[in-house]
Amino acid sequence: MPLIEKAFKRERKSPAGRKSYNKLMMFKILILQALYNLSDGQTEYQIRDRLSFMKFLGLNLFSEVPDEKTIWLYREVLTKGGTLEKLFDRFENYLAKHGYAAELGSIVDASIVEVPKQRNSKDVNKEIKEGKIPECITKNEHRRVQKDVDARWTMKDKKTYYGYKNHVNVDVKNKLIRKFTVTSASAPDIKSFEELLDEKNTSNKTWADSAYYSEQMEKRLEELGFASRVIRRHKNHYPEWSEQGRENSRRSKIRKRVEHVFGFMTNSMNQMVIRTIGITRAKTKICLMNLVYNFCRFEQIERLGVA
Repeated sequence: MPLIEKAFKRERKSPAGRKSYNKLMMFKILILQALYNLSDGQTEYQIRDRLSFMKFLGLNLFSEVPDEKTIWLYREVLTKGGTLEKLFDRFENYLAKHGYAAELGSIVDASIVEVPKQRNSKDVNKEIKEGKIPECITKNEHRRVQKDVDARWTMKDKKTYYGYKNHVNVDVKNKLIRKFTVTSASAPDIKSFEELLDEKNTSNKTWADSAYYSEQMEKRLEELGFASRVIRRHKNHYPEWSEQGRENSRRSKIRKRVEHVFGFMTNSMNQMVIRTIGITRAKTKICLMNLVYNFCRFEQIERLGVA
């Protein structure tokens, strides 16, 4: 794993000290952590408790197990170096080389990822929304590291959520995540649309729900050479029997394939809730979530031979 080794490469001032853990084994620990949505403490416990975890990591009953602080520090190094995003791109190239390139068009959608809620006063929340860091937080170093000034509140289906959004581009044929970006939960979906467009897909057709529709975006897609399959919206909604209503229905049949991706993350990976502070660490967790989903999806396609 040259990318991981490079992230940890630094001059040692002395040969003294305990030998570091195998970097590949540590990365496999992060995979387990993302697959089961475990905290660092739970990850350490489960490695000691589960023979299946030990076997996956190449450990035995007498092996030394990394503690939760070591796991945290390892992830921090990868976070600061942007290594996980590079690994995500590396796996995308691997998929293409093995016959799983993005095909039949793209589906763009977003899902809310919750984080621990912050109990702030109205005045503090107002300053945070304005992009400021309140003085009551900055003057206390210990309080600062426990306050998430990047996450935001949002409402969906009459329920409130606090956290971030995982915006993804999924190819129609294989349902693999090809691109992703992370924003606060309150950010409009349409603002990330152009960033997620995939020019490498064999088809220029792009599906999305009505949150991504606007006349300006339709023109922009045409300028960039993409064929819009975005569900069109109208303030009074299009009747199902209307021409546009029937077209929206046809587009929905393909667009809903992306819901299988988020469904797997929610049900099989226990995701959509992470325990981090700040958008930088949230990006790391969400990147791991997306990467591990791709691992699982690739294994499923290989095993079953179906997309």
